[in-house]
Amino acid sequence: MRFVIYLLMMIAVALGVGFGLSYYALTDGRLFGVAQVGPWHAWPDVGANAPNPYTRGHLARTAAFELGQAEGLQFTATTDSSGEILTRDCAYRVAGRTPVASFWTLVALDGTGTNIAAPDTAPAMRSSSIVRSDDGAIAINVGTRLMPWNWLELTGEGPFKLVLTLYDTAVFSGFSSDESMPAIIRGSCA
Repeated sequence: MRFVIYLLMMIAVALGVGFGLSYYALTDGRLFGVAQVGPWHAWPDVGANAPNPYTRGHLARTAAFELGQAEGLQFTATTDSSGEILTRDCAYRVAGRTPVASFWTLVALDGTGTNIAAPDTAPAMRSSSIVRSDDGAIAINVGTRLMPWNWLELTGEGPFKLVLTLYDTAVFSGFSSDESMPAIIRGSCA
């Protein structure tokens, strides 16, 4: 009788660990297929002809229409460069360099994937319409309060994520964690 109870407990532990690790791999993915550069993360195999099993699981879970590998790559950030959750109570500056791409966009989304740009403003920042510094670096202010220069004005309250989509990029050839990505610097908070 003890053996049966022991066996059932071991099966329960094995199932719990198996399902827990599977859930982790499909939601977080840092160990299984996600490329992370600072606060930004991407699934480089998303548009491949034969993505790895973890990427296939991620695609099935999100049911999103993704770019093909030759079309672009999407980076997402839910934290700033110091690891704090992005929240609309604070102002942020996205500063630095992006990997080489023909074109890129930066949007802010809430937890449901809805664009949270303020009404009557551009829904995204585009590489073709921003002011850059002399060395080509970007500096984009993000937040609900008025800020100078390039400003992605947000509306509402609560956490959000930034999505940087690179179109027609060379990042696919030998992508590594050394790629240059802009920092997300927290400013003042309400």
